[in-house]
Amino acid sequence: MKKRITFISDTHGLHSHYDNLLDSGDVLIHAGDVSNIGKSTEIYDFLNWFSDVDYTHKVFIAGNHDWGFEVMTEIPEIFRDKNVHYLFDSMVEIDGLKIYGSPWQPEFFDWAFNLPRMGKELEETWDRIPENLDVLVTHGPPWGILDVAPNNLNVGCELLQTKVTQVSPKIHVFGHIHGSYGQKTIDGVEYINAAVLGESYKPKNKPVMIDYDLETKKFDYV
Repeated sequence: MKKRITFISDTHGLHSHYDNLLDSGDVLIHAGDVSNIGKSTEIYDFLNWFSDVDYTHKVFIAGNHDWGFEVMTEIPEIFRDKNVHYLFDSMVEIDGLKIYGSPWQPEFFDWAFNLPRMGKELEETWDRIPENLDVLVTHGPPWGILDVAPNNLNVGCELLQTKVTQVSPKIHVFGHIHGSYGQKTIDGVEYINAAVLGESYKPKNKPVMIDYDLETKKFDYV
């Protein structure tokens, strides 16, 4: 059985711009930075939009701009009733599709969900990532993969890359570094930077869509 899965990230309050680009499907996954500074008005505007998008299930994590989610540990029931799944170092299984999400990243300009780079706390956070995942969702990229910042330096997480190599999810989706949007296959893992805004924080990139076969674990880009 195949599932239409769409990935987006880093909409920063401009989510409605993508209404005509998302089409419809089974699972929509957002890899964080749903807002600009995480004010409650921004968060609820996103949740109202996200819950009404024409996908059977909607899954998201917070990002470094989403300050409000540092105190909002779960979303209101009204959104959960519309099949919105907020992942915070947690997993959801949808018809056999296993998705794990985490918002953390190495320190980045003192924004939200930051932990010291190469520190024990960050290592312990990544150690929670289970094996046998279909999709791993993090806000930041692993080191060296679709993580080149405007200063032309790699800014991804070394500890995350080590863990992803160990657990080998079928797909690892993230955003955070807008200019590194794209896809790359390495050692059987499909890495997707789904940041839809460019470095200027204006809409630039399309959502990434796949048809995923739950039995074979293979997929095709749409």
